[in-house]
Amino acid sequence: MATMIEIETTDGPISAYRAEPTGEARGAIIVIHEIWGLVDHIKEVADRYAAEGYLVVAPDLLSRVGMDAAAGEELRALVMNPDEATRVAAQPLMREKLAPVGSPEFGAWATTTLTKVVDYLDAQSGIDGRIAVLGFCFGGTYAFALAAADPRVRASLPFYGQPPETAQLGAIACPVLAFYGDQDARLMETLPGVTAALKDAGVDFEAKVYAGAQHAFFNDSNAATSYDPAAAADSWTRSLAFLDGSL
Repeated sequence: MATMIEIETTDGPISAYRAEPTGEARGAIIVIHEIWGLVDHIKEVADRYAAEGYLVVAPDLLSRVGMDAAAGEELRALVMNPDEATRVAAQPLMREKLAPVGSPEFGAWATTTLTKVVDYLDAQSGIDGRIAVLGFCFGGTYAFALAAADPRVRASLPFYGQPPETAQLGAIACPVLAFYGDQDARLMETLPGVTAALKDAGVDFEAKVYAGAQHAFFNDSNAATSYDPAAAADSWTRSLAFLDGSL
């Protein structure tokens, strides 16, 4: 069963998608969306993990800055349009829409809000503190951030994300399994430094890099551009094993 819910935060309620397993939950997962917001693809990912036995909550972190699901889908269609002129013309709109996301104030708000999602899951019957976080791109960054901010998180799975500069990496007490494509030039350039910093901080960190895969390789709604079925299937299997071992 799946439904939209509201979760109380220090700054008013936020919407979230809640997907429930058919039987007793094996634990809980927070799924954090990409920069396009809480679109149908993320709900489908939540449903898939729920079908594996987890209670899943996918919070909407971007509607309050103007990137609701409808706006996100519209913008994604523009920046991934086969026509180069359309893609170029969409760049100013993308920068305008995403400008608030880069502010320190937004980062602090998002991390604090995610700890309230942990509060919500921690209070659910049968979860018993078995909480993981998983995110994609924008959400991958916050999968790192939440693990650093909240010691109740037992596992973190960032897909093509990197730790925010403000994160206290030494505070990450859970194992982290991160997924990347080797054609994702920006993240490949920073991965050695991220790996060294996490190692120096004593974090149990593993990075799985897929040859030939691009950024957003897991997103099957990008079938014409970046989706990589082999990398997506392998990372799915590895994520399930990691969750099983961690929760």
